[in-house]
Amino acid sequence: MTNEKEGDYCTICGGIKPEAIKIKTVLVNGKATGINQLEMIIDGVRKLHLADDAAIRAELLRRAGAFNYIPTKKKEAYGDALMQEYKTAPE
Repeated sequence: MTNEKEGDYCTICGGIKPEAIKIKTVLVNGKATGINQLEMIIDGVRKLHLADDAAIRAELLRRAGAFNYIPTKKKEAYGDALMQEYKTAPE
């Protein structure tokens, strides 16, 4: 029986390896906020070829929430920021 953790962790401290953290700063309600794995999130959503902005926004929030804490009260603001990044990011 193996007791392996899911993911790629540091063998010394057990945390996330520094090279695995890819944080980009976006403005959420005018405040600079770091979003981990943003480029990967945007690329993944683009590959779904969703046409509806509401579906795109929901998927961006779902995927961002897997790597980042998104406060419930700020979910709409995060959605706005993620959509802005999605629309301005190079394809």
